[in-house]
Amino acid sequence: MEKIQVEPKSVFTTRLVKSEDLNHHGTLFAGRTAEWFVESGFIAAASLVNPTGVVCLKIHGMFFTKPVRPGQIIKFESKIVYAGKSSLVANIQVTQSGVEKPFVDGFITFIHVNEHTVPSAHNIEITPKTEADIALYEQAKALKVKG
Repeated sequence: MEKIQVEPKSVFTTRLVKSEDLNHHGTLFAGRTAEWFVESGFIAAASLVNPTGVVCLKIHGMFFTKPVRPGQIIKFESKIVYAGKSSLVANIQVTQSGVEKPFVDGFITFIHVNEHTVPSAHNIEITPKTEADIALYEQAKALKVKG
């Protein structure tokens, strides 16, 4: 089967930080952020393949640079920046409304699976064009999961 050439394309989701999303310091709980982070990456992967065949393999990291307070609106920008035979690696950047610099950034590897949850080829090849996407492609490629 011939490979499908795809340029990285951003998918956006937004969230309102509410009281049930807070930790004991009154700021956004990292666990809730992780939930939204994975969900956002999943949506980017599901924009390329059938969502029933996508599973999360590994969160490569979520680096926080500042706290988020209740009432703030945050935006998740996710895009698939690298594809292996069955893997899809998403880069997710999280920003606060009105602020361009991300306060959370990281990568997640998803695996395309068949109905028996066995990894299967997705036939997608990521072809980055911009300098930023090329840099993300190289970072994601270096994360290749062994095992």
